[in-house]
Amino acid sequence: MRRYWLALLIVPGLLAIAGLPGVAPERIPAGAAYADTNSNEVKRMPLTLPDLPYPYDALEPFLSAETLHLHHDKHHQAYVNGYNEAEAKLKAAREAGDFAAIRALCDALAFNYSGHLLHSIFWTNMKPGGGGEPSGDLAKQIAADFGSFATFKAEMIAAANSVQGSGWAVLAWQPLGQQLVVLQAEKHQNLAEWGVTPVLVLDVWEHAYYLQYQNRRPDFTKAFFEVVNWDDVAQRLAATQE
Repeated sequence: MRRYWLALLIVPGLLAIAGLPGVAPERIPAGAAYADTNSNEVKRMPLTLPDLPYPYDALEPFLSAETLHLHHDKHHQAYVNGYNEAEAKLKAAREAGDFAAIRALCDALAFNYSGHLLHSIFWTNMKPGGGGEPSGDLAKQIAADFGSFATFKAEMIAAANSVQGSGWAVLAWQPLGQQLVVLQAEKHQNLAEWGVTPVLVLDVWEHAYYLQYQNRRPDFTKAFFEVVNWDDVAQRLAATQE
């Protein structure tokens, strides 16, 4: 039987990822829950930082090796650590029956898990020699939902450029409307829609670009489309239809 793991954010306003192919317990994605057949106990693995799918300098000149190293190894790692720490504190709170800090714990879980999830997508949404335009079913869906690729690209860039403060632009599959939508996410978790599946994300936190682009966010967001991995985006969209 084909198995699936579900990484579902359960705090209001968060993004959801569902239906990713399952694997054997020893290779379960970090943070997934699985049943220990020896004890019949459900165990949850801590989150871990995923490896980059390319060398640090692979996306130059769009992103410098220094920027990518700092972004991945420091900032993304901080979200992983923050989530694991919040999980440990929540476990202790359950054991003690003391939920006085539940508001802060919910906030930490939502912020850090959303940051981890979006960054994990962001790295694979890019590749050396990427860019151009999508093809196949992805291209057809974009044309159906936005009128044209050019219109989608303009909307995605406009959404990214107008995020207030730190956040993301997100292309996501909306199951109720059976359509692709462009969303903004302030910080990592605010302003999203329940149940959507992100397929393309663009990080516009200042740490994502400031070392190289300073305050020229529009230059960064425009250049992003020169490295988009449309194969990855297409695979993510196809997974929503399975």
